[in-house]
Amino acid sequence: MNHSTMRTDNQVDESNRPLNPPKQVSARPGRHRKPMTATKAQTKKSPPTKKSILLTVLVVLVVLGILVTCGYFIKLLIDSKYFFCYRSVKFIPLDEACNGKADCSGGEDELSCVTNLTVSTIFPVRLVSESNVFQVYSAGTGWRSVCSEGWTQQHTLKACQKLGYTNKPKSSNTSVLSLPSSLKTGPFAIVTSSAVTTPINQTVADTPGCSSGTVVSLSCSECGERGPTDRIVGGTDTTIEDWPWQVSLQLNGQHTCGGTLLSPRWVVTAAHCFSGKKLLSRWSVVSGITYMTVLGGSSVDMVIVNGKYDAARNDFDMAMMRLTTPVSLADYRRPVCLPPKNLGLKAGASLTVTGWGYLEEKGEHRPRPFFLSSLSGRQFIPPVSFEMFIRAGVISVSSFPLLIFYLVSGKVSTILQKANIPLIGQDQCSSPIVYADSITPRMLCAGYLEGKVDACQGDSGGPLVYQSERWMLVGVVSWGIGCARQNLPGVYCNVDEMLNWIYNVMDENP
Repeated sequence: MNHSTMRTDNQVDESNRPLNPPKQVSARPGRHRKPMTATKAQTKKSPPTKKSILLTVLVVLVVLGILVTCGYFIKLLIDSKYFFCYRSVKFIPLDEACNGKADCSGGEDELSCVTNLTVSTIFPVRLVSESNVFQVYSAGTGWRSVCSEGWTQQHTLKACQKLGYTNKPKSSNTSVLSLPSSLKTGPFAIVTSSAVTTPINQTVADTPGCSSGTVVSLSCSECGERGPTDRIVGGTDTTIEDWPWQVSLQLNGQHTCGGTLLSPRWVVTAAHCFSGKKLLSRWSVVSGITYMTVLGGSSVDMVIVNGKYDAARNDFDMAMMRLTTPVSLADYRRPVCLPPKNLGLKAGASLTVTGWGYLEEKGEHRPRPFFLSSLSGRQFIPPVSFEMFIRAGVISVSSFPLLIFYLVSGKVSTILQKANIPLIGQDQCSSPIVYADSITPRMLCAGYLEGKVDACQGDSGGPLVYQSERWMLVGVVSWGIGCARQNLPGVYCNVDEMLNWIYNVMDENP
């Protein structure tokens, strides 16, 4: 046996020995040490709470609201000074637009402007007297009341369409004996043909009298009606539900004049509101509001000023605005009725004027928006607070700067106002101690000669209404001297004298 090649079990093969063997550490007696632990892992962040998310969203919305509002007012500022020519990509001064001269490429600055219309023809149909008797006109006979015999619902529909109304037309029979004396003796006409294809004024022929003893009376629209309200009788604050035909005419987002809704698409106002302000894109009509706001306005595609308007005398002070899209009707937005011709109101008849108005008198002679005064000389406008608008739901955080703009400006009442005033007879209003020869047949006066309340309760272009079976528009706020001064009452455009022009405008521009 070769002992040199023999290994014991305790021997280690050198080839398997590690080059750097670990040192063995002998345990030392004493207290045992705690084993070292690994470094703690990073703790995960807790997810954001609903409160923090809501706060972030709120901050973002507020910032966006401020940016949008600032952008809105910057645009208003630019629009109030300049007109932008899209084709030639340039700005021109606003007073160069609608001046009769093309300052933009293609004349785009002259395309959408206020126009004038002079009417020389007699509109062939009308309603007359408080009974709304239907009359037709012919050059040979003049005005004739239409007898009820042979009259059908189709005739009613065609007659009301001719007058500019299509909403639930109705007819009734009125006894000739109940008519005013000027109508009892005729002349009369009777229908002779169907109204399906023939114009309503061509379906009648002269007749010496009505065999039925009755004539046709028409109710062409659900106009002049108010929704159910719980208002304070005799108060000066009011709501739009009381006067749902009242609208605000706004120029570059600022209340400029009042107006009256005649139909879902037509508004009547004063001609002087458009003096030097003839660009349609700068105008909007806000309806259905009690508290003044610039939000929710309707665009306008046509403004027609009476072609006979005399700015020096404020004669023929009337204009019509056509909305681009008809408004939807509701309790807070309804048309007023046009009066029948020769309504025959007597001096002292109770009338109502409404509007937002100016809060302080602006100079001696006005056609302009007016301020509010009361019997005691104090202002009608009550204290207005930010909380009032919040409770009314008419503003939010984003619209708060709009509210501040109006409150700080101090110009316009923020809540709709009304005043009851009596009609002043034409003879008295044109007397030497009042307005003398400044009053024309196209004007009427209302208020108190002793200087209590007058048109200062309304806005230029706003409504003066009278209640019969329904509310009717009898005047449009036009001009005056001062406000609520002795022997200087408010002067209104006389709607009775302008009916022919109004009907022609609506008929020629359906």
